[in-house]
Amino acid sequence: MRIDHGKFFTGYRDAYGKLSQATVNGLELLGRNMEEDPDLKNLQWAAYMLATVKHECADRWMPITEFGNKEYFNKYNAGTALGKRLGNTQVGDGYRYRGRGYVQITGRANYARLTKALGLGPAEDLVADPDQTLRPLIAYRIMSIGMRTGLFTGKKLSDYINAQGCDYRNARRIINGTDQAVKIAEYAKTLEGVIRGAIVA
Repeated sequence: MRIDHGKFFTGYRDAYGKLSQATVNGLELLGRNMEEDPDLKNLQWAAYMLATVKHECADRWMPITEFGNKEYFNKYNAGTALGKRLGNTQVGDGYRYRGRGYVQITGRANYARLTKALGLGPAEDLVADPDQTLRPLIAYRIMSIGMRTGLFTGKKLSDYINAQGCDYRNARRIINGTDQAVKIAEYAKTLEGVIRGAIVA
């Protein structure tokens, strides 16, 4: 699926208003990574992925780090119930493995699981260097494999968007239950229209 980027940005501005250069740059980079993804062939999957990033990254369109001071993340430390669930085993793991990326992966176990799933080598090991998840290509690959295969919650895009229909609202379960599901579904509907208007024949 190839997109006329000029038409895409025109459609996006019509829907959401004036864009900063930083927003344009972020969208352009994310869009190119999506276009080059051989496993992303469904337009509605692409729309829902964009909607997810729009929400998760607070309209910045770049991978971000979870907000909060260092003490905030103590609740995720080794020895706590939340920390145990996230696979945090060492002092400081709550902060070290706080949410990062386009979809905010959290916890030592998830960083290890995504390192393995993506086949990352020692130089890109997410456990050894969690900030690798802020590199746009790695952040995109994490989002793509997680949303397509169900690595985040056990739910995947094809559970909700398939030949039988498109359920943008419940697709939120791929990431985070039904938190903000209606808002993100509305983004997805709008962005689907923007993408359709920019497809290169």
